Amino acid sequence: MISRDPDCCRLTAQKKKEEAMNFQGSRRRGEDGIAVVIDFLLSNAQLVLGVGGAVVLGIATLAVKRLIERAGRAADEDEKVKRKMAESWEELSLVSASPTMIKKGIEGVVMKHVAKAARQQKADLSQQPQTSSPEVPSKPESKSKRLQPCVLSLQERLQQYYHTRAALAPDEVRRAQSLAVDICTEIQAFLHSRLPDMPLGEMSLGGSLLDDLQVVSADHACLLVPLQLEASLWRLIPGEETLLTHPLHWMVRRVNLEYFPRGLSYWDRYLVGGYLSAEAVVNMFSKAVMETINWLSISSTLDCLVRPVQGGPDLRLEIRPGNEEGAESSDPPLFISMLPLLREDDVVLTAQPELTSPWVNAWHLSLYPWENRRLTQLDAADDGYRRHALKILKAVCRLNPSLRPLGAAPLANLVLRLSDSESDWSEISLDVRFQQCITELIGYLEQGALHSYFKPAVNLLSGLSEDQVDQMGFMLYCAVSEPEILLI
Repeated sequence: MISRDPDCCRLTAQKKKEEAMNFQGSRRRGEDGIAVVIDFLLSNAQLVLGVGGAVVLGIATLAVKRLIERAGRAADEDEKVKRKMAESWEELSLVSASPTMIKKGIEGVVMKHVAKAARQQKADLSQQPQTSSPEVPSKPESKSKRLQPCVLSLQERLQQYYHTRAALAPDEVRRAQSLAVDICTEIQAFLHSRLPDMPLGEMSLGGSLLDDLQVVSADHACLLVPLQLEASLWRLIPGEETLLTHPLHWMVRRVNLEYFPRGLSYWDRYLVGGYLSAEAVVNMFSKAVMETINWLSISSTLDCLVRPVQGGPDLRLEIRPGNEEGAESSDPPLFISMLPLLREDDVVLTAQPELTSPWVNAWHLSLYPWENRRLTQLDAADDGYRRHALKILKAVCRLNPSLRPLGAAPLANLVLRLSDSESDWSEISLDVRFQQCITELIGYLEQGALHSYFKPAVNLLSGLSEDQVDQMGFMLYCAVSEPEILLI
């Protein structure tokens, strides 16, 4: 029988207590807790389990330690991979950083990364090994062929982008036009019954949806509402001849008041200071049409939800498929804008206060008919693809957040001006013209001016802020060496 010394037992107990306290403290500290647990068990295993138990516990503990070390090495490797990925993302994040970085000398670095990444992607795609072994079954071989990527030229990418992104499906266009025509018929019938003495011409559709220049989706249309003025009582004054001196801000003066006093013309009631007020005309249509027509009745008739868009200076209707307001639909809504206008020869003036504010008497000179007619004539003369290129540019700008502030008018005038210096607009030269458009647009952004083709005094970039110009310039600079980044 083994005799135990009381002092020795007290020292042993005190030692165990200190080790337990150290174990608890180490566990609270975090990462050394597991190691302390193992040491504590090994140091006390012989007393608790005996020699045989201690041997078994030691072997098990050694296996656990190896597992822990292996897991630690894997964690370190994962941490290295994550750190490497983070560095790569930091490099790629330069592309989406603020364009003011260009001014700090980082433009070259960014373009280097973009060009290098695109070239590497092309090299990887073109150098991918193609394995064809007779032992491979026919079905997996056909599957690998289907999944094999192919490198497209810029010309092929442009054609693919046009058919998949820019061009609209004929069924979609017909459906949108049919809805717009139905709304046009309902509004015209209401105005003839409610205001029979209002001299209006035949309402019709207009704009890009009708002229096959709308891209991405058929989501907006224009309802043209022509006002009929007496030629002897009204005179259209060009913007350059008015006090506003703006080429696009025309005015409509009431004349011959000494012979034909005020009140003889229906439109005299919308005079402000001797001029026909575009804002007063828009307000009249807003009350007579937007706020008066029973849209719920029209919605049930047309089997769609029709409602006016509130809170804006323009006259807009929103049309959604289905006649229940809470119904979900995958089809995008169609927006129809009522556009009161005046015509005299080839001049078209529109009542758009959002474009002529703060001048309540000003009418906007629409250059769209002239631009569209010129593009059509040029393409018809040489079977060119100018309108084709314009639709691609419009889709690129609409789908790219940085280029979205660039509207259709600057792009149309860009193509028209380039047509004066380049005569070859055939299909095979579409890629060259596309790259030229990018280069020319960068030059216009650097100058801060893109003058209208028909009204050179009008700067079509004047409505852009400095930050928007920087954003667009940055994106286009990157697209000079790799134009494919605009076609993603």
